[in-house]
Amino acid sequence: MLKHLIQRRIAAFGQEYGYDISYLEALLDADLDAMLRFGKLQGISAYSKDVPVAVSVVAKIQGTMAEDCGPCTQLMVTMAERQGVPAATLRAVLNADDAAMDQDVRLSVQFCRAVLARELEAESLREQVVNRWGKRGLVTIAFGLLAARMYPTIKYALGYGQTCTRIKVAGTNTLVKQMPIAMGAHS
Repeated sequence: MLKHLIQRRIAAFGQEYGYDISYLEALLDADLDAMLRFGKLQGISAYSKDVPVAVSVVAKIQGTMAEDCGPCTQLMVTMAERQGVPAATLRAVLNADDAAMDQDVRLSVQFCRAVLARELEAESLREQVVNRWGKRGLVTIAFGLLAARMYPTIKYALGYGQTCTRIKVAGTNTLVKQMPIAMGAHS
């Protein structure tokens, strides 16, 4: 009964977002307990306190892009659009066009990039994040990075990863300049 309910929920999610949920079906098929444990981790991605929506969302996009430049990134962009993040902001993030980002989004993106690359600059950017949004704002960004990376990671580990694709923002193909860190550059 529980397995059937979960199957219906993930199928509805896939249909709502036009997203291939095969890896979630495979996880559920392998072990209900594994799926339930994975589901508990999803609460991390819902945590968002003391920051504007766009700041939280772009942290998730940066985390996803570190692992994937295909369907998972597209899913994050689609979710961001539905949360009201402007297309121009999303294009600027995907194009790594810092000059086109507002101050809050730019700080979030630069901090995320520095954290993901393990750069020393992360220290001063972390201080700016805490000064602007407090400790809960910092946790929001950290959780966004963490949660977003787990989906492409499990997807690739289970054999459901896909090659890079163009990302659509407001129905238009958008170039992604930042390539996944874990996967290296693609041609």
